Amino acid sequence: MTGTVTDVEGGAIPGATISVDGPSPGDHHTATADGDGYFTLIGLHPSVSYHAKVTAKGFADWTSPALVLTPGQESEIADIKLTVSTVQTVDAISASELAVEQVKAEEQQRVLGIIPNFYVSYDHRFVPMSTKLKYKLAFKTSTDVVTFGTAIFLAGINQAGDTPDYVQGAKGYGQRVGAAYADAASDIMIGGAVLPSLLHQDPRYFYQGTGTTKSRVMHALASPFIAKGDNGREQFNYSSIGGDFAAAALTNVYYPPSNRGPGLVFSSALTTTGGRMISALAQEFILSKFTSRGKDPK
Repeated sequence: MTGTVTDVEGGAIPGATISVDGPSPGDHHTATADGDGYFTLIGLHPSVSYHAKVTAKGFADWTSPALVLTPGQESEIADIKLTVSTVQTVDAISASELAVEQVKAEEQQRVLGIIPNFYVSYDHRFVPMSTKLKYKLAFKTSTDVVTFGTAIFLAGINQAGDTPDYVQGAKGYGQRVGAAYADAASDIMIGGAVLPSLLHQDPRYFYQGTGTTKSRVMHALASPFIAKGDNGREQFNYSSIGGDFAAAALTNVYYPPSNRGPGLVFSSALTTTGGRMISALAQEFILSKFTSRGKDPK
């Protein structure tokens, strides 16, 4: 039994596999098409009903009707034309869509279900955030009720410590609440949206979670100084450091004159940067265990 395997346009399909099976399990014969798609099967039994099946990578299988040979007969299987197999599709989303899904999941992250933990990425698939997403995340963080609550709490501590040099009483407390919130909001917006958008850097902390303790510690401590660029490459974190210093410089606008000056800027910026290092260590080893998370993006 012979034949030639082609596609629907007549092109030869070399390497196709031809299998012929009779009624008994042992009556099985195979051949492989040559460079011209041609094949030969020998040793078949007469007066036996055979069925031929032709398979080739990328093509749908082809099956013949019943084939019966007479003694000494040589027969050609005609019209073996394979069609391209149906392409199986998989659900997929674009990089920009994945970035949106990641941010949506991050916006649901809260430590103990209360404290916002929006700027931590637990998804190891890196896709850059658009400018819109950077501002969206910064705005959500700066307007979160916990951010306001933290400012109110810190103002109480500052009121007790009589710092900054506002007056005491309700007026001074109100001024301290405003100053504490302005400190936080300006740092979030500048370091989390304005500079990352201008400098094409990602403002998030990327949770490592694996590796040696030393490597995780170094990863955490380096995070205020090393950022991922929107191109996925590591680079100096101008956004975080610049945001800390810019926010500290703005305090000269609303702090009492007695508290203003370069010393305030540098001490505030260094304190904030040091706090980021401590926060990153907590993120790497503690807070991930207590952070509620939304549905992981597919």
